[in-house]
Amino acid sequence: MKIVVLKFGGTSVGTIKKIKKIAKIIKDYKKKKYSVIVVSSAMSGTTNDLIKKSKEICQNFPDTEYDVLVSSGEQISCALIAGKLISDGFKSRSWLAWQIPIITKGSNKISRIHQINKNKINQYLKKGGIPIITGFQGINNDERVTTIGRGGSDASAIMIAKFFKAQRCIIYTDVEGVYTTDPNKLKKAKKIKVISYEEMLEMASLGAKVMQPVSIQDARLNRIDIEVKSSYTKKSGTLITKRSNIINNKIITGISSTHNDAKVTLVGVKDKPGVAAAIFKPLSKGMVNVDMVVQNISANGKETDLTFTIKSEDLNKTKKIIQGNKNINFRKVLLNKGVSKISVIGVGMITTPGVTFRMFQTLANKKINIQVISTSEIKISVLVDKKDTKKALLALHSEFKLDK
Repeated sequence: MKIVVLKFGGTSVGTIKKIKKIAKIIKDYKKKKYSVIVVSSAMSGTTNDLIKKSKEICQNFPDTEYDVLVSSGEQISCALIAGKLISDGFKSRSWLAWQIPIITKGSNKISRIHQINKNKINQYLKKGGIPIITGFQGINNDERVTTIGRGGSDASAIMIAKFFKAQRCIIYTDVEGVYTTDPNKLKKAKKIKVISYEEMLEMASLGAKVMQPVSIQDARLNRIDIEVKSSYTKKSGTLITKRSNIINNKIITGISSTHNDAKVTLVGVKDKPGVAAAIFKPLSKGMVNVDMVVQNISANGKETDLTFTIKSEDLNKTKKIIQGNKNINFRKVLLNKGVSKISVIGVGMITTPGVTFRMFQTLANKKINIQVISTSEIKISVLVDKKDTKKALLALHSEFKLDK
């Protein structure tokens, strides 16, 4: 069988009109002699509404019942899609994850797909049927419904593509693909035709909303090529694949910016072995995710200033943890929410010297001060004043010729 997995996001199934439109996409693939497996998210807004209802019941709503509740949205959209296909003369039906079954491991809310029983779906495909499968969910060994985290329907589609050895896995969304930067922030942003798993993982981790990082990681580990495209147009999208499949003369693939970072600086910390661990251990226990870190040694060698970044929503919690930490001594703590992290991403920088210089010089030419720097093999990130975000994006986008 020539199998294609089509996943439709919440915006693509957000209204009855949109469901009728995606039904046409499904039928077109069927007419091309594909065996079609459809994975659907809940209609846009449904999951948030269900979460809100759980909080109205109580603030500590049980995780087991939370998963049963929030997974019900996908059941609605799958039934509507199947109903439309049946009314158009096609053999189709909705499949809930427990009916297949899709077996998960791990805790409620953040389970991972471990195994998929292929027998029932394969038999249905051989009879010409179009299975419409609920994304975002599975069942555990206790036969309880589980969910696999926000954005989990993408992960469902990728793992279904893996187990059924699909030739194609297409993620339909409300954008035409992955862009060189956020098109809402920069009109010159261009759609990327092909991007590596590693580059996409960095962009997703840095705020690109097209896909969740966990889904990209699943695709990378299982070598599943993904095409991200719009359900509103027939234009080609963006292919996410392994590096060796990409022929690209661009050094930088994309540029990202964040809007919810905060900078914390501890001034006059006693410089001795173990002081950094003493600072970050209670933050880790408090579930505060620390990103960029820089440490400066004073002239006398006895004190250090230590700066790090966190999510802005964790700022008050971080301040309280630091001030209550009896294992460190410092003169004062400085907090700053007016910062943004700018990152350039591209596998091309692995073999191309001078990328760091070009980035820093471009920002200097625009009189943008760099506060913190961090690097990886395919990424350079800098922290700048939030007011300089758009100016930095525009300058770097032009410097690395991403608008051509």
